[in-house]
Amino acid sequence: MIPDRWARYYLENAPSLVWLLVANVAAVLVGVRYYVETIPGVNTFVWPLYADSPAATFLAALSFATLLPNLGRSVDDAPVNRPLAYLHTLSFVWLVKYGLWTAVALNLRVSLYFPEAWAYFGIMLTHLAFVGEAYLLPYVGRTTRGALTFALGLALLNDLVDYGFATVTGSCALGTVGERCLLYPPLRYEPGLALPLLTVLTTVVSVWLASSAFGRLEEDETIV
Repeated sequence: MIPDRWARYYLENAPSLVWLLVANVAAVLVGVRYYVETIPGVNTFVWPLYADSPAATFLAALSFATLLPNLGRSVDDAPVNRPLAYLHTLSFVWLVKYGLWTAVALNLRVSLYFPEAWAYFGIMLTHLAFVGEAYLLPYVGRTTRGALTFALGLALLNDLVDYGFATVTGSCALGTVGERCLLYPPLRYEPGLALPLLTVLTTVVSVWLASSAFGRLEEDETIV
C-alpha cells in the first residue's frame, strides 16, 4: 500500500524517522487533551482502552522507536523476533481500527459534524492517516498466529469495555464518562446499536488486514 521508496525514506533515514516519532508523540498529547475532561471518571487501569487514538499513536511510537538502533542500515535488516511481532501487529491493528472507526463514527451522523473544518475534516483526515502509517510497519516486522489472535482478543475486549461491560455486569465498575457507564469516546450522539456493531466489524477488518499485510515469522527466524 505504501510505495517501497517512501517506506524506506521514512524508516531508514534518521531525520524522517525522528520526525515520525515526534509526530506520533505529539498525536498522543493532542489525543489525551481530547479526553482530559472525561478521563478522571474512568478507572486508571482502563485508560488505554478508553483513550483509543492516543493508545494507537503511542503503540506506533513504540514500534518506530525499535528502528532507532537500525539507523544506517536497510529496513531489511531491522530486528525481527516474537515480542516485536506482537508489538508491530498490535500497533497495526490499533492504527487501522481507530483510523477507520473515526471515519465511521463521524459519518454515521454526519449532519452533527459536517462541514466543520476541524470537527469533521480535520479529525477524519488525521485519523485516516493512521491507516497509511500502519502500512509502514509490515516493511519492518512480521506477525504470527499468536500475535494476530492476541490483537483480535484485545481489540474485542476494548469493544466490550466501550459498549458492553456495564450492561453485562450491571455495574459501572470501570468508571463513568459523565453520566454514562459506557466508555466509548465522547461523541455528539448516542451510539445506539449501529456503532457498536460497526466497531466490532472494524476490529475484524483490521486484524484481517494485518494478516494480509505482514509476512509470517518463521519458527527459526530471530534477528536482533
